[in-house]
Amino acid sequence: MLHKLLSLASLAVVGAALAIVPAQARSLDQIITAGTIKIGVNPNFPPMSSYGETNEFQGFDIDVGNKIAEALGVKAEFVPTETAQRVPFLVADQIDISLGALTRSAERAKLIDFTVPLHTESMAVLTTDKVTAAKWTDLDTDKVTLVNMRGNWSVDFLKEKLPKSKVLLVESNADTVRAIAQGRADALIENVDFFMSFTKNYPDVKWKTLNDTIFTNYDSIGVSKGNDGLRMFLNTLLYDMHSSEYINTTWTKWYGAPMLKPVVPNPFF
Repeated sequence: MLHKLLSLASLAVVGAALAIVPAQARSLDQIITAGTIKIGVNPNFPPMSSYGETNEFQGFDIDVGNKIAEALGVKAEFVPTETAQRVPFLVADQIDISLGALTRSAERAKLIDFTVPLHTESMAVLTTDKVTAAKWTDLDTDKVTLVNMRGNWSVDFLKEKLPKSKVLLVESNADTVRAIAQGRADALIENVDFFMSFTKNYPDVKWKTLNDTIFTNYDSIGVSKGNDGLRMFLNTLLYDMHSSEYINTTWTKWYGAPMLKPVVPNPFF
């Protein structure tokens, strides 16, 4: 996810994977011949992807993965891939592609390749009509309580940028939205796209996001280093999926609101 570079532990896993499994990524032709594409998805990241009531994967990534498989004329094989496993699994060729909100970074680009963007992550303000702030810096006052999750990098970021505001720390994404709905906090500053689905649990609250986005990162599909045939196919397909509004429509279906900053499709990738 946003601003999470590979940890030393992840790099160690990559090294171990390389030592055990020789890198031999399946080419586009080999995937088509095999009749399956192995897609890494995060099993604990709803509504991006998670296990449903029937213990089958569901979510935005699952719909996108099935669309990719359909375009290839193969079956999608979803592989549970926790956040720290995404790059190591690609390096070890245990998966053909990785979804799961894979933010592009220079550190990761040393180990894997990326397609053009699949979606964005925008750090912005989620709040209610009770807050009159026009921009995020207006929240730097002791009259405002910001809610966040323990351990998030953004906790320290906001303490530095908005030192006057009060802070309420909670345990989960759902808890942050609940705290605002209950009036224990005034706003959340985070990758708000991933929190929007929880607002539907409080239909009487008048939710809003500020147009003053702090920054936007781009999440792509990860492929093995040098697997250019597969990457170029996915780039072509992603242009079609963005141009047809499939990505935006599917995002709204799962997240309950449009992407804060949609990807602008570019035929020249």
